[in-house]
Order: sequence, then structure tokens, then C-alpha cells
Amino acid sequence: MRILVINTGSSSLKYQLIDMQTETTVSKGVCERIGNGGIVSSTTADGRAVSCEVNMDNHTQAFMEVQKLLTSGETKVIDDLSEIKAVGHRVVQGGALFRESCLVTDKVVAGIESLCDLAPLHNPAHIQGIRACQEVFGPAVPEVAVFDNAFHSTMPPEAYIFPIPYEYYEKYNIRRYGFHGTSHRFVSARCAELMGKDICELKIITCHLGNGSSIAAIDGGKVIDTSMGLTPLDGFIMGSRCGGIDPSVVTFLQEKEGWTPQETNDVLNKKSGVLGISGVSVDERDVRAAQKAGNARAKLARDIQRYQIRKFIGAYTAALDGVDAIVFTAGLGENTCSLRTDICGKLSYLGLEIDEARNRELIGREGELSTPDSKVRVFVIPTNEELVIARDTKAIVEQL
Repeated sequence: MRILVINTGSSSLKYQLIDMQTETTVSKGVCERIGNGGIVSSTTADGRAVSCEVNMDNHTQAFMEVQKLLTSGETKVIDDLSEIKAVGHRVVQGGALFRESCLVTDKVVAGIESLCDLAPLHNPAHIQGIRACQEVFGPAVPEVAVFDNAFHSTMPPEAYIFPIPYEYYEKYNIRRYGFHGTSHRFVSARCAELMGKDICELKIITCHLGNGSSIAAIDGGKVIDTSMGLTPLDGFIMGSRCGGIDPSVVTFLQEKEGWTPQETNDVLNKKSGVLGISGVSVDERDVRAAQKAGNARAKLARDIQRYQIRKFIGAYTAALDGVDAIVFTAGLGENTCSLRTDICGKLSYLGLEIDEARNRELIGREGELSTPDSKVRVFVIPTNEELVIARDTKAIVEQL
């Protein structure tokens, strides 16, 4: 079975075609700047690649370009779209409506649409992607929605309820939802496999560290807390997001600067974090280079980042009443050995020890970096959210 995995943004459409017999990616690509010119690019498993400008007014036209990339030209991997047996969609916000992946129906689309207020930049785009896919593939090809926060739905109320008047939770569903759920789900399950243990026996802290970052506390395979909140803004410092700050900072600056809600959102989401502190970039490579050149603010941004990650690991160790394993994943977690050194080096109170030579070897690849004597095992596990989506899609359509 071949499954197409789709991740739509407001002006983009990323895709992967996965052969579920081998669980390998056959082709992947992206359609960018939809509605504003357009660029498409694609790469096949055997190394063929193409990138070109193509005008795409909407997501339906983007899907037509995906069809061309998959069935013709230098990146052809199938003869016809009929070889694709199902489509899996990443959906960021499932709210409290969707606690697990499900077959796309009109009722499900309406449910996703009802949650647009909670994810105004994401859910409307996902709906466009689903409808465009339906238009191109027709009703014969089943589609599945896989929700980014579904894995976090096991959190208890004491973890997800914010201490504001309870009526706002009842009226507007204001609560902690968490994100990166498919990533936390994949790497925690893989961690249990590498440890040779049933995940039900383990306490795991998973650190998804990238431009957007989150940490989850997982007890027996179930999330008991996670750092992102109502939106992906909460938690700790990220590339351009501030993470958790005193709410009075926001109201104070709104009064002083005269910010509108949209301007406030832009500052906190797009101009803060590592970018806001360093004044350099959201990219770790640029910030690291600036620090080496003597930029004190670049050093401060990196110090804040590492300090806050350690705080969350410490807090989640307390929440779990102990920890068996810590996992680093995503762009920073997988590729920045100095970050792992800084964080793990100050967790010695846990009896944690890492093999620094091994740590330096694990750049972008799976492996354990803790020593045999370490009381907590530490892993680098490259995430694979698309495979999680494909697996869920396969499981659901096989039941039809």
C-alpha cells in the first residue's frame, strides 16, 4: 500500500509518498508560495530531483502539481494516482473533539473548522488541503486526519487547566493542548524499543527541539504534561517565540507601545525568542557563529535556551516521580551535540552521565549517548512524524 501524507500551510503544501510495505519514502516535495506565484520541488528516493517556478492560485492547483511530480517527468514514481490507496493529513489543532486519528467525513471537517479560532494560521489551511485533495482524488480514495495534539489528550486536568476563572474554560475551551504530538509519540515508542522494554514500564522525557520546541513527560506511554499550551507559543524559548513569560509583560507593553492584539501576536511569535535576544537569527548555526565572533547577546540567547530546557526536564522528572530515559529529537536535538552536552552536564543530580565522544558522533542519527553506568539513559532519535501519520492512515483504512 502506498499512502500520500500531506501537511498544508496557508501558502504551502508538503507531501511524502510512503510505501507501507517497507515503510520507506518513495518521493517527497513541497509546493510553496501558493497564491503568490509558486515554487514546486520534489526529490525521489533514488536521488532524482526537480525545482521550478509554477503558478498556483490555490491548493487544488498545488495538488495538480503534486500529481504531475509523482506521475510524470524526471521525478515520476507512479503511473497513475490510482496507485495511491489513501491520504493522511496532518491537522495541528484537534482541540478536545479529536482524541485520536479518524477517517475524514463532512462531520470531521466541520469539527476541524469549529476549532479555527484556536489555530487560525493552521486549521483553515488544513481544511483547504482536505477539500483540494477531495477534489483531485475524488471520493474513492479515503482520507485520514491525524491530529498534532491527540497524543497529549491523556493529560490530567491538573496539567491542562489554566488557573484563570473556570468559566473561560467552559465558554471557550481555554486549556493546555500541546503540540508536536506525533513526534513525541514516535520517539517515545522508538525509545522503548531501543531499551528493549515495554513502554508501559517506562518514564520518558522527550525533547522536540527545533525552531519550534516542546518537551513532554510520558508515563507508561501516556503524556501527563507538555510544555506548549493553548497554542505553540507557551513553554520555553524557541527560534522566534518567547515561550512562557509573565502575562503582565504583555499588558505592560501593550499599554506602552500601543500594540493591537495582532501586533502583540507578531512580536511574541515572530520577533522574540532566540531571534529577539540575539538580534541575529533563528538559526542555531548563525547564532553560534555570532557567539564565536564575540557577540554577547548571541551567547545569552543560547544560555537562556539551555537553562530553560534543563528547568523543564527537572520539573518533569518531579512530575513523573523519576525518569528512565531522556530523548533528544528534531533539528536542534538531533544535530547540536553542544546543546546536549550543556543540558546533560548539569543533570548530574539524576546520576546521568554521557559519553562525549559518542555524543559527537550522533549528529542526525539514532543512538544512545549515555554511559553504561548512567542511571538515566539518553538517546538521540530522529523523528518521523510522516511515518506516524502513514501508519495511522493505513490502520484506519484497512478497517473499512
